[in-house]
Amino acid sequence: MKTVERNVLVLAYLGDTIYENYVRRYLVEQRIESVNELQKKAVAYVSAKKQAQFVRTLLEKNFFSEEEIDIIMRARNYKTGSHPKNCSIVDYKYATGLESLIGYLTLEDKHSRIDEIMNVILGGSLC
Repeated sequence: MKTVERNVLVLAYLGDTIYENYVRRYLVEQRIESVNELQKKAVAYVSAKKQAQFVRTLLEKNFFSEEEIDIIMRARNYKTGSHPKNCSIVDYKYATGLESLIGYLTLEDKHSRIDEIMNVILGGSLC
């Protein structure tokens, strides 16, 4: 089975952990020594609402390739029966799209592209 044909929720499952690892590493490299402070700052990147904001901004800037947009939109349009209570279903689906893309790129060994995406997100230009 080709990676692009994988269930987008499976890709998001993997992408979630990769994305969060990038965020945690970035914050630790900022020399923040309080775990409570690390956790508070992480929310600015890992909440579904913020992830959705990042995706929308990058889509508006035509940052993603057609292939990447297809993955994001497949995840966004995937029928799901539930979502976290602290965000809208639309934000949740866009966040799932970002995580699916990260999972897809991981399985395709496109780590430099993940680096590019995360550098834009973590670089502060989108926060």
